[in-house]
Amino acid sequence: MNNPVLSAHFESRLPSPVRLAQIKYQDREVKPDAVINVGIGNVSLPTNPAMMKRMFNLDAPDSPFKDGILRYSSTIGFTETQDAFKKILDSEGFATTNLHVQVTNGGSAAMELLLIGTSGPAGSNERPLLMIDPAYTNYISFAQRVGRGTVTVKRTLEEDGKFSLPEMSQIEEEIKTHNPGALLVIPYDNPTGQLYDYKMMKDLAELCVKHNMWMVSDEAYRELYYEDGKPLVSIWGLTDKEVPGIEGRRMSIETASKVWNACGLRIGALITDNAEFHEKSIAEYTANLCANVIGQYIFGALAHETKEKLVEWVSGLRTYYKEQIFTVYNGLKAIEPGLIVSSPDASIYSVIDVRNVVKSGFDATEFVLYCASEGSIVIDGVETTLLIAPMQGFYDIKGNEKNPGSTQFRISFVESPENMAKIPELFVGLLKTYEAQR
Repeated sequence: MNNPVLSAHFESRLPSPVRLAQIKYQDREVKPDAVINVGIGNVSLPTNPAMMKRMFNLDAPDSPFKDGILRYSSTIGFTETQDAFKKILDSEGFATTNLHVQVTNGGSAAMELLLIGTSGPAGSNERPLLMIDPAYTNYISFAQRVGRGTVTVKRTLEEDGKFSLPEMSQIEEEIKTHNPGALLVIPYDNPTGQLYDYKMMKDLAELCVKHNMWMVSDEAYRELYYEDGKPLVSIWGLTDKEVPGIEGRRMSIETASKVWNACGLRIGALITDNAEFHEKSIAEYTANLCANVIGQYIFGALAHETKEKLVEWVSGLRTYYKEQIFTVYNGLKAIEPGLIVSSPDASIYSVIDVRNVVKSGFDATEFVLYCASEGSIVIDGVETTLLIAPMQGFYDIKGNEKNPGSTQFRISFVESPENMAKIPELFVGLLKTYEAQR
Protein backbone atom coordinates (compact mmCIF):
# COMPACT_ATOMS: atom_id res chain seq x y z
CA MET A 1 0.00 0.00 0.00
CA ASN A 2 1.30 3.47 -0.89
CA ASN A 3 2.25 5.86 1.90
CA PRO A 4 0.62 9.29 2.03
CA VAL A 5 2.78 11.95 0.40
CA LEU A 6 4.64 14.56 2.44
CA SER A 7 4.78 18.11 1.20
CA ALA A 8 7.96 19.14 -0.57
CA HIS A 9 8.65 21.52 2.31
CA PHE A 10 8.47 18.74 4.92
CA GLU A 11 10.54 16.44 2.71
CA SER A 12 13.32 19.02 2.68
CA ARG A 13 13.31 19.88 6.39
CA LEU A 14 16.22 19.09 8.67
CA PRO A 15 16.42 19.95 12.38
CA SER A 16 17.51 23.46 13.30
CA PRO A 17 21.29 23.57 13.88
CA VAL A 18 20.63 24.71 17.46
CA ARG A 19 18.73 21.46 18.14
CA LEU A 20 20.68 19.07 15.90
CA ALA A 21 23.22 17.88 18.47
CA GLN A 22 20.60 17.38 21.19
CA ILE A 23 18.40 15.27 18.90
CA LYS A 24 21.36 13.12 17.84
CA TYR A 25 22.51 12.70 21.44
CA GLN A 26 19.08 11.47 22.53
CA ASP A 27 19.47 8.56 20.10
CA ARG A 28 22.94 7.64 21.39
CA GLU A 29 22.79 4.12 22.83
CA VAL A 30 25.83 4.30 25.13
CA LYS A 31 26.02 7.74 26.67
CA PRO A 32 29.07 9.16 28.48
CA ASP A 33 28.92 10.04 32.16
CA ALA A 34 28.47 13.75 31.43
CA VAL A 35 27.31 16.01 28.61
CA ILE A 36 27.65 19.77 28.38
CA ASN A 37 25.05 21.32 26.06
CA VAL A 38 25.94 24.73 24.66
CA GLY A 39 24.25 24.17 21.30
CA ILE A 40 21.13 26.16 22.15
CA GLY A 41 20.63 29.38 24.11
CA ASN A 42 18.56 27.63 26.77
CA VAL A 43 19.32 29.85 29.76
CA SER A 44 19.70 27.89 33.01
CA LEU A 45 19.71 30.82 35.46
CA PRO A 46 16.68 31.50 37.72
CA THR A 47 14.21 34.01 36.38
CA ASN A 48 13.61 37.47 37.83
CA PRO A 49 12.31 37.38 41.46
CA ALA A 50 9.12 39.30 40.64
CA MET A 51 8.31 36.83 37.89
CA MET A 52 9.25 33.91 40.12
CA LYS A 53 6.88 35.09 42.84
CA ARG A 54 3.96 34.95 40.42
CA MET A 55 5.07 31.62 38.97
CA PHE A 56 4.99 29.97 42.38
CA ASN A 57 1.72 31.64 43.44
CA LEU A 58 -0.73 31.16 40.59
CA ASP A 59 -3.46 30.45 43.16
CA ALA A 60 -2.85 33.67 45.13
CA PRO A 61 -6.02 35.72 45.89
CA ASP A 62 -5.11 38.36 43.28
CA SER A 63 -4.20 35.83 40.57
CA PRO A 64 -6.56 35.60 37.56
CA PHE A 65 -6.01 31.83 37.69
CA LYS A 66 -6.95 31.28 41.34
CA ASP A 67 -10.16 29.50 40.32
CA GLY A 68 -8.42 27.27 37.79
CA ILE A 69 -9.97 29.04 34.78
CA LEU A 70 -7.72 29.56 31.75
CA ARG A 71 -9.46 31.74 29.19
CA TYR A 72 -7.96 33.35 26.10
CA SER A 73 -6.64 36.86 26.43
CA SER A 74 -7.21 39.40 23.68
CA THR A 75 -4.96 38.82 20.67
CA ILE A 76 -2.89 41.89 21.48
CA GLY A 77 -2.19 40.46 24.95
CA PHE A 78 -2.88 41.59 28.50
CA THR A 79 -2.44 45.33 29.00
CA GLU A 80 -0.18 44.55 31.94
CA THR A 81 2.10 42.42 29.74
CA GLN A 82 2.30 45.15 27.13
CA ASP A 83 3.15 47.60 29.92
CA ALA A 84 5.96 45.31 31.11
CA PHE A 85 7.70 45.54 27.75
CA LYS A 86 7.25 49.32 27.76
CA LYS A 87 8.50 49.58 31.34
CA ILE A 88 11.75 47.85 30.37
CA LEU A 89 12.33 50.27 27.50
CA ASP A 90 11.44 53.19 29.72
CA SER A 91 13.94 52.07 32.36
CA GLU A 92 16.62 52.19 29.66
CA GLY A 93 15.79 55.75 28.70
CA PHE A 94 13.72 55.20 25.55
CA ALA A 95 10.45 57.00 24.88
CA THR A 96 7.45 54.67 24.65
CA THR A 97 4.57 57.12 24.15
CA ASN A 98 3.91 56.23 20.51
CA LEU A 99 4.87 52.55 20.63
CA HIS A 100 2.40 49.73 19.98
CA VAL A 101 3.05 46.37 21.63
CA GLN A 102 1.69 43.04 20.43
CA VAL A 103 2.41 40.14 22.78
CA THR A 104 3.36 36.90 20.99
CA ASN A 105 4.27 33.31 21.76
CA GLY A 106 7.98 33.99 22.11
CA GLY A 107 10.03 36.17 19.82
CA SER A 108 9.67 33.39 17.24
CA ALA A 109 6.01 34.21 16.50
CA ALA A 110 6.98 37.87 16.12
CA MET A 111 9.60 36.86 13.54
CA GLU A 112 6.94 35.20 11.40
CA LEU A 113 4.70 38.25 11.65
CA LEU A 114 7.41 40.63 10.50
CA LEU A 115 8.17 38.40 7.51
CA ILE A 116 4.51 38.20 6.49
CA GLY A 117 3.96 41.90 7.12
CA THR A 118 6.94 43.35 5.25
CA SER A 119 7.70 40.93 2.38
CA GLY A 120 6.12 40.29 -1.01
CA PRO A 121 3.60 37.53 -1.75
CA ALA A 122 4.23 33.97 -0.57
CA GLY A 123 6.18 31.94 -3.10
CA SER A 124 7.80 34.98 -4.67
CA ASN A 125 11.10 36.78 -4.18
CA GLU A 126 9.44 40.18 -4.18
CA ARG A 127 10.53 42.56 -1.42
CA PRO A 128 12.65 39.96 0.42
CA LEU A 129 13.95 40.36 3.95
CA LEU A 130 17.49 41.75 3.90
CA MET A 131 19.68 40.11 6.55
CA ILE A 132 23.30 40.41 7.57
CA ASP A 133 24.99 37.01 7.32
CA PRO A 134 25.56 35.04 9.45
CA ALA A 135 22.04 35.57 10.78
CA TYR A 136 20.03 33.83 13.46
CA THR A 137 18.96 30.60 11.78
CA ASN A 138 15.28 30.89 12.76
CA TYR A 139 14.80 33.84 10.42
CA ILE A 140 15.97 31.69 7.52
CA SER A 141 13.75 28.78 8.61
CA PHE A 142 10.65 30.93 9.14
CA ALA A 143 11.13 32.62 5.77
CA GLN A 144 11.14 29.18 4.15
CA ARG A 145 8.10 28.14 6.19
CA VAL A 146 5.98 31.09 5.07
CA GLY A 147 7.40 31.18 1.55
CA ARG A 148 9.04 34.60 1.75
CA GLY A 149 12.30 35.56 0.09
CA THR A 150 15.55 36.49 1.82
CA VAL A 151 18.71 38.17 0.66
CA THR A 152 21.92 38.81 2.57
CA VAL A 153 25.00 40.93 2.82
CA LYS A 154 27.96 38.95 4.10
CA ARG A 155 30.08 39.50 7.14
CA THR A 156 33.54 37.93 7.29
CA LEU A 157 35.18 36.54 10.43
CA GLU A 158 38.68 37.94 10.34
CA GLU A 159 41.76 36.35 11.91
CA ASP A 160 41.51 38.71 14.90
CA GLY A 161 38.00 37.47 15.75
CA LYS A 162 36.21 40.56 14.46
CA PHE A 163 33.31 40.28 12.01
CA SER A 164 33.64 42.86 9.25
CA LEU A 165 30.68 44.37 7.41
CA PRO A 166 30.79 45.48 3.79
CA GLU A 167 30.89 49.18 3.07
CA MET A 168 27.51 50.93 3.14
CA SER A 169 27.88 51.51 -0.60
CA GLN A 170 28.04 47.75 -1.14
CA ILE A 171 24.98 47.20 1.04
CA GLU A 172 23.16 49.87 -0.97
CA GLU A 173 23.99 48.06 -4.21
CA GLU A 174 22.34 44.91 -2.81
CA ILE A 175 19.28 47.00 -1.92
CA LYS A 176 19.08 48.42 -5.43
CA THR A 177 19.42 44.95 -6.94
CA HIS A 178 16.89 43.10 -4.76
CA ASN A 179 14.48 45.83 -3.53
CA PRO A 180 14.01 44.34 -0.03
CA GLY A 181 10.96 45.17 2.04
CA ALA A 182 12.79 45.30 5.35
CA LEU A 183 16.26 45.24 6.84
CA LEU A 184 16.89 43.02 9.86
CA VAL A 185 19.60 43.97 12.34
CA ILE A 186 20.59 42.22 15.57
CA PRO A 187 22.61 44.90 17.42
CA TYR A 188 23.73 42.51 20.19
CA ASP A 189 24.27 39.80 17.71
CA ASN A 190 23.15 36.21 17.64
CA PRO A 191 25.16 34.19 16.57
CA THR A 192 28.36 36.23 16.41
CA GLY A 193 28.49 38.21 19.65
CA GLN A 194 29.19 41.34 17.58
CA LEU A 195 28.08 44.68 19.02
CA TYR A 196 26.71 47.23 16.57
CA ASP A 197 27.63 50.78 17.47
CA TYR A 198 25.41 53.84 17.14
CA LYS A 199 27.02 54.97 13.87
CA MET A 200 26.41 51.62 12.21
CA MET A 201 22.77 51.64 13.32
CA LYS A 202 22.36 55.22 12.10
CA ASP A 203 23.93 54.49 8.71
CA LEU A 204 21.69 51.46 8.21
CA ALA A 205 18.63 53.47 9.28
CA GLU A 206 19.44 56.12 6.68
CA LEU A 207 19.49 53.42 3.99
CA CYS A 208 16.08 52.21 5.16
CA VAL A 209 14.63 55.70 4.82
CA LYS A 210 16.31 56.35 1.47
CA HIS A 211 14.98 53.11 -0.03
CA ASN A 212 11.62 53.05 1.76
CA MET A 213 12.29 49.91 3.82
CA TRP A 214 11.13 48.85 7.25
CA MET A 215 13.89 48.63 9.84
CA VAL A 216 13.57 45.64 12.17
CA SER A 217 15.81 45.23 15.20
CA ASP A 218 15.97 41.94 17.12
CA GLU A 219 16.67 43.17 20.64
CA ALA A 220 16.57 39.91 22.59
CA TYR A 221 20.00 40.70 24.07
CA ARG A 222 19.76 44.49 24.19
CA GLU A 223 21.11 44.85 27.71
CA LEU A 224 23.95 42.31 27.36
CA TYR A 225 27.10 44.01 26.12
CA TYR A 226 30.57 44.00 27.61
CA GLU A 227 32.51 46.96 26.25
CA ASP A 228 32.97 49.47 29.06
CA GLY A 229 31.73 52.97 28.35
CA LYS A 230 29.52 52.02 25.41
CA PRO A 231 26.04 53.57 25.36
CA LEU A 232 22.99 51.32 25.06
CA VAL A 233 22.15 50.88 21.37
CA SER A 234 18.59 50.33 20.20
CA ILE A 235 16.35 51.07 17.27
CA TRP A 236 14.34 53.11 19.79
CA GLY A 237 17.32 55.43 20.16
CA LEU A 238 16.98 56.40 16.49
CA THR A 239 14.37 59.13 15.99
CA ASP A 240 13.52 61.64 13.28
CA LYS A 241 15.93 64.02 14.99
CA GLU A 242 18.89 61.74 14.21
CA VAL A 243 17.51 60.10 11.03
CA PRO A 244 14.67 62.11 9.43
CA GLY A 245 11.97 59.73 8.24
CA ILE A 246 12.89 56.74 10.42
CA GLU A 247 9.83 57.10 12.66
CA GLY A 248 6.90 55.09 11.42
CA ARG A 249 9.11 52.38 9.91
CA ARG A 250 10.67 51.01 13.13
CA MET A 251 9.94 47.73 14.86
CA SER A 252 11.68 45.51 17.37
CA ILE A 253 11.51 41.86 18.35
CA GLU A 254 11.40 41.40 22.12
CA THR A 255 11.46 38.32 24.33
CA ALA A 256 11.32 37.15 27.93
CA SER A 257 13.76 34.35 27.12
CA LYS A 258 17.24 35.78 27.54
CA VAL A 259 17.63 38.87 29.71
CA TRP A 260 14.73 37.71 31.91
CA ASN A 261 15.88 34.05 32.04
CA ALA A 262 12.53 32.63 30.93
CA CYS A 263 13.09 30.64 27.73
CA GLY A 264 10.29 28.17 28.47
CA LEU A 265 7.78 30.93 29.21
CA ARG A 266 7.46 31.53 25.44
CA ILE A 267 6.54 35.19 25.74
CA GLY A 268 7.72 37.77 23.24
CA ALA A 269 6.50 40.89 21.53
CA LEU A 270 6.48 42.75 18.26
CA ILE A 271 6.79 46.46 19.01
CA THR A 272 6.34 49.12 16.34
CA ASP A 273 5.71 52.83 16.01
CA ASN A 274 3.53 52.26 12.93
CA ALA A 275 -0.15 52.12 13.90
CA GLU A 276 -1.27 50.58 10.59
CA PHE A 277 1.28 47.78 10.75
CA HIS A 278 0.27 47.10 14.34
CA GLU A 279 -3.42 46.92 13.45
CA LYS A 280 -2.83 44.52 10.57
CA SER A 281 -0.41 42.43 12.60
CA ILE A 282 -3.07 41.89 15.26
CA ALA A 283 -5.54 40.93 12.53
CA GLU A 284 -3.08 38.34 11.22
CA TYR A 285 -2.37 37.01 14.71
CA THR A 286 -6.06 36.48 15.51
CA ALA A 287 -5.61 33.09 13.81
CA ASN A 288 -3.26 32.24 16.70
CA LEU A 289 -5.91 33.52 19.14
CA CYS A 290 -3.41 34.79 21.73
CA ALA A 291 -0.10 34.19 23.46
CA ASN A 292 -0.18 31.82 26.44
CA VAL A 293 -1.93 33.54 29.30
CA ILE A 294 0.04 32.10 32.23
CA GLY A 295 3.27 33.26 30.61
CA GLN A 296 1.78 36.71 30.02
CA TYR A 297 0.77 36.97 33.67
CA ILE A 298 4.18 35.91 34.97
CA PHE A 299 6.06 38.34 32.72
CA GLY A 300 3.54 41.08 33.52
CA ALA A 301 5.02 41.31 37.02
CA LEU A 302 7.79 43.47 35.56
CA ALA A 303 5.27 46.23 34.85
CA HIS A 304 5.21 46.93 38.60
CA GLU A 305 8.97 46.90 39.23
CA THR A 306 10.84 50.16 39.75
CA LYS A 307 13.30 51.39 37.15
CA GLU A 308 16.05 50.98 39.72
CA LYS A 309 15.28 47.30 40.25
CA LEU A 310 15.18 46.61 36.52
CA VAL A 311 18.53 48.35 36.00
CA GLU A 312 20.06 46.47 38.93
CA TRP A 313 18.87 43.13 37.51
CA VAL A 314 20.38 43.84 34.09
CA SER A 315 23.66 45.03 35.59
CA GLY A 316 24.04 41.80 37.53
CA LEU A 317 23.45 39.69 34.44
CA ARG A 318 25.95 41.71 32.42
CA THR A 319 28.64 41.11 35.04
CA TYR A 320 27.84 37.39 35.18
CA TYR A 321 27.98 36.78 31.44
CA LYS A 322 31.07 38.91 30.90
CA GLU A 323 33.03 36.70 33.30
CA GLN A 324 31.84 33.47 31.63
CA ILE A 325 32.52 34.69 28.10
CA PHE A 326 36.02 35.93 28.82
CA THR A 327 36.90 32.75 30.72
CA VAL A 328 36.02 30.62 27.68
CA TYR A 329 37.55 33.04 25.18
CA ASN A 330 40.88 33.24 26.98
CA GLY A 331 40.90 29.48 27.65
CA LEU A 332 40.37 28.58 24.01
CA LYS A 333 43.10 30.94 22.83
CA ALA A 334 45.51 29.64 25.46
CA ILE A 335 45.00 25.94 24.67
CA GLU A 336 44.86 26.30 20.87
CA PRO A 337 46.18 29.67 19.63
CA GLY A 338 45.28 28.77 16.04
CA LEU A 339 41.56 28.95 16.78
CA ILE A 340 39.70 32.04 15.65
CA VAL A 341 37.22 33.03 18.37
CA SER A 342 34.80 35.88 17.80
CA SER A 343 35.38 38.98 19.87
CA PRO A 344 33.36 38.75 23.12
CA ASP A 345 31.48 42.03 22.80
CA ALA A 346 27.77 41.26 23.31
CA SER A 347 24.92 38.71 23.68
CA ILE A 348 25.56 35.20 25.07
CA TYR A 349 27.26 33.56 22.10
CA SER A 350 30.67 33.14 20.53
CA VAL A 351 31.69 31.72 17.19
CA ILE A 352 34.72 29.41 16.97
CA ASP A 353 36.37 28.95 13.57
CA VAL A 354 38.76 25.99 13.24
CA ARG A 355 39.87 26.68 9.67
CA ASN A 356 43.51 27.14 10.68
CA VAL A 357 43.84 23.94 12.72
CA VAL A 358 41.96 21.24 10.77
CA LYS A 359 42.67 19.23 7.63
CA SER A 360 40.98 20.06 4.35
CA GLY A 361 37.48 18.71 3.86
CA PHE A 362 36.42 19.45 7.43
CA ASP A 363 32.66 19.71 7.95
CA ALA A 364 31.28 21.37 11.08
CA THR A 365 28.02 19.42 11.04
CA GLU A 366 29.86 16.09 10.83
CA PHE A 367 31.98 17.05 13.86
CA VAL A 368 28.86 18.04 15.81
CA LEU A 369 27.23 14.70 14.99
CA TYR A 370 30.42 12.86 16.00
CA CYS A 371 30.47 14.54 19.43
CA ALA A 372 26.78 13.79 19.94
CA SER A 373 26.77 10.18 18.72
CA GLU A 374 30.11 8.70 19.75
CA GLY A 375 32.76 11.23 20.77
CA SER A 376 33.93 11.83 24.35
CA ILE A 377 37.07 12.58 26.33
CA VAL A 378 37.89 12.44 30.03
CA ILE A 379 37.66 15.77 31.86
CA ASP A 380 38.42 15.82 35.60
CA GLY A 381 38.14 12.03 35.64
CA VAL A 382 34.68 12.03 33.99
CA GLU A 383 33.91 10.82 30.46
CA THR A 384 32.30 13.86 28.85
CA THR A 385 31.05 15.08 25.50
CA LEU A 386 29.99 18.45 24.15
CA LEU A 387 26.88 19.54 22.24
CA ILE A 388 27.38 22.62 20.05
CA ALA A 389 25.75 24.20 16.98
CA PRO A 390 27.32 24.03 13.51
CA MET A 391 27.28 27.40 11.79
CA GLN A 392 26.31 26.24 8.30
CA GLY A 393 22.62 26.85 9.03
CA PHE A 394 23.27 30.45 10.12
CA TYR A 395 24.34 31.44 6.60
CA ASP A 396 21.70 32.03 3.92
CA ILE A 397 23.56 30.34 1.08
CA LYS A 398 22.27 30.54 -2.49
CA GLY A 399 23.29 28.23 -5.32
CA ASN A 400 26.93 27.13 -5.33
CA GLU A 401 28.19 29.70 -2.82
CA LYS A 402 30.81 28.37 -0.41
CA ASN A 403 29.49 28.20 3.14
CA PRO A 404 31.90 29.84 5.65
CA GLY A 405 30.08 27.94 8.41
CA SER A 406 31.66 24.65 7.36
CA THR A 407 34.52 25.31 9.81
CA GLN A 408 32.56 27.36 12.37
CA PHE A 409 30.54 26.65 15.52
CA ARG A 410 28.32 28.69 17.82
CA ILE A 411 28.55 28.13 21.54
CA SER A 412 25.98 29.47 24.02
CA PHE A 413 26.95 30.60 27.52
CA VAL A 414 24.07 28.88 29.24
CA GLU A 415 25.66 26.15 31.36
CA SER A 416 26.91 26.60 34.93
CA PRO A 417 30.19 28.50 35.42
CA GLU A 418 31.82 25.18 36.39
CA ASN A 419 30.77 23.57 33.12
CA MET A 420 31.58 26.62 31.01
CA ALA A 421 35.14 26.58 32.40
CA LYS A 422 35.54 23.08 30.92
CA ILE A 423 34.61 24.14 27.39
CA PRO A 424 38.11 25.05 26.13
CA GLU A 425 39.73 21.75 27.12
CA LEU A 426 36.68 19.74 26.07
CA PHE A 427 36.26 21.37 22.66
CA VAL A 428 39.94 21.19 21.72
CA GLY A 429 40.26 17.63 23.03
CA LEU A 430 37.28 16.41 21.03
CA LEU A 431 38.48 18.25 17.93
CA LYS A 432 41.94 16.67 18.09
CA THR A 433 40.46 13.21 18.66
CA TYR A 434 38.14 13.66 15.71
CA GLU A 435 40.86 14.93 13.40
CA ALA A 436 43.19 12.08 14.35
CA GLN A 437 40.69 9.49 13.09
CA ARG A 438 39.42 11.43 10.06
